[in-house]
Parts: sequence; structure tokens; C-alpha cells
Amino acid sequence: MGVSENIKHFLSTEIPSNVKLIAVSKTKPIELIEEAYQSGHRIYGENKAQELAGKHEALPKDIEWHMIGHMQTNKVKYIAPFVSLIHGVDSFKLLKVINKEGEKSNRKINCLLQFHIATEETKFGLDLNEAIEFIKSEDFQSLKNVNLCGVMGMATYTENEDAIRSEFKELVHIFNELKQSYLTDSDFKEISMGMSGDYKIAIEEGATMVRIGSLLFGARNYNK
Repeated sequence: MGVSENIKHFLSTEIPSNVKLIAVSKTKPIELIEEAYQSGHRIYGENKAQELAGKHEALPKDIEWHMIGHMQTNKVKYIAPFVSLIHGVDSFKLLKVINKEGEKSNRKINCLLQFHIATEETKFGLDLNEAIEFIKSEDFQSLKNVNLCGVMGMATYTENEDAIRSEFKELVHIFNELKQSYLTDSDFKEISMGMSGDYKIAIEEGATMVRIGSLLFGARNYNK
């Protein structure tokens, strides 16, 4: 099956209607995303700001672009004017930069707080206490150009499904804790977790967004 058919198949059989599919197009050429676009799907995820900016420029403007990779503070400016959602906010410093760039672009930028739920040290993310500390601060209250929409996390890369499930449960617990006590706004509703290898478990555990690349576009091109 081609990319367009893969997406249609996923949306009709694999992904419930209440879960958003983020088609991870990182490293993929414009032509392949155009093919995916023909399926009617409009939500795509990239992990490099400058590549994302270039694709936004080249492709139709009704695409909803998600920044799913580790976000460096000096790269926020490239995507601030148009990005639909930044998944990986892993520090208050980054959130403040996003707010500043949102102010320059005269828009409120939607963000997810990224939490470290995996056993792997290489993964980025906050811990719950760290997040609560800055959410309660006066500095946080002054941020008018960011909108916290939920949480994101990446499970450990392992065959152990119980371990993966446990990590996703932890992210849901973090989401519930923040939602009930600190971020009670109706916009705070997203749980972004699950990729090609573990999205089924993520959906079972309450994901509202899954980030899928290789199952839609084929194996990743590591040469780029």
C-alpha cells in the first residue's frame, strides 16, 4: 500500500475517532507528504524546526504542523508564527522563550509539557514536582502567549509490554494530577503518547494523540 492508503487504513481500523493521528513526516521528502495529503489527512509531525519551517513554506497551508522533537530555545523563532502544537516543552526556560516568540508573532502557541517516564536516561522531560513548582509561580501566571494543552511522554524502547503500560499509566496519572489541581482549564485535555511500536498500548491507556511514522511512511531515512 502507498502512504495515502496506509493513512486511510490506520484511521479506519487502528485509531479510534477520539484519538488524533500525528503522521510523523520527519526526514520524509515533500513529495511523500503530498501523497499523504491526498488521503485527506492534515496533521503532520516534524522533529527539526528548520526542516519544519521549510515544509510549511512548501506545502498547503491547511496542514496542522506539530513539533514533536526536542525543542531548542534558539530554534523556536523558526516555527512560532505557524506551529499548531509544540509537544516537547521540557523546561520552564523553554516555555518562556515560546511565550516571547508567541508575543512577537501576536499569537498564543499551544504546548504540551513533556515528562520523563522512561527508564532510559537519554529521554528528555520534566518530573511532576518540577512542573508543579513552575506552574504555581508568579512567572508562569505572567505568560500570556502560551497555552498548555496537555502532556507528552515517550516510553522506554523495550519488548516488555508491562513496562511500557506502566510508564503510560504514569503519564496519565501526571495528567490527572495537573488537571485536577493546577491546570483546570478546558484546553488542558491532551495526552500525547505512543509511537509505531507501542501505540496500541498507548490508546488502551488513554492517549488522545499518537505519533506514527514508519508504519505510514516506511522505514526512517537515517541519512538525512
